[in-house]
Amino acid sequence: MLGIHEIGLFILSGVLLNITPGPDSVYVIGRSMQMGWRGGAAAALGISCGCLVHVAGAAIGLSALLMASSTAFSILKLVGAAYLVVTGLQMLLSRPVPVPASAIDEPVRSSLRRVFLQGVFTNALNPKVALFFLAFLPQFVAADAPHKPLAFLMLGLIFISTGTLWCLVLAAFAAKAAHRLRQSGGAVAWVNRALGGLFIYLGIRVAMLETR
Repeated sequence: MLGIHEIGLFILSGVLLNITPGPDSVYVIGRSMQMGWRGGAAAALGISCGCLVHVAGAAIGLSALLMASSTAFSILKLVGAAYLVVTGLQMLLSRPVPVPASAIDEPVRSSLRRVFLQGVFTNALNPKVALFFLAFLPQFVAADAPHKPLAFLMLGLIFISTGTLWCLVLAAFAAKAAHRLRQSGGAVAWVNRALGGLFIYLGIRVAMLETR
């Protein structure tokens, strides 16, 4: 169907890649510790939407353009790096306060949109994610497939679905384990610093990426 082959191997490979600890997992866990399961879920859904941008890009050739055009790659790289570093600095410089259990719903409600958008932009502005999909997906699509864009889109949606499910599981476990930590200003401050450091690190890594 659609020229896709070895779908079982693709799903297995995707699951193994998704459960491998990485920046996305750290971000979901950190937000779950700060804001509970809903915060982690918002982060997970944002990450998935950001990946969906790259899957659509791979399907219509934008990822290939990034690989072929050093100018396009450099522009996206610098924009993404700047966003990550600025976001990281904001987290490092923020001054979180203890959140009483009785008042935890309102801060979560007001911040879910911001957490979701951070997840979207962190992935959508990272050219390394685009190049990953461009390198990974074609391995499971026949060279003579009649509908390559649809095949790329189908494989991408499968990969994103398994990744989203895994991140939601992480969010649930992290939120349950961190219920008391969310009421501690000191613990929340350290989580903010860890996430801020992660964003700055990712920004530096993105800035140092070279087109191939």
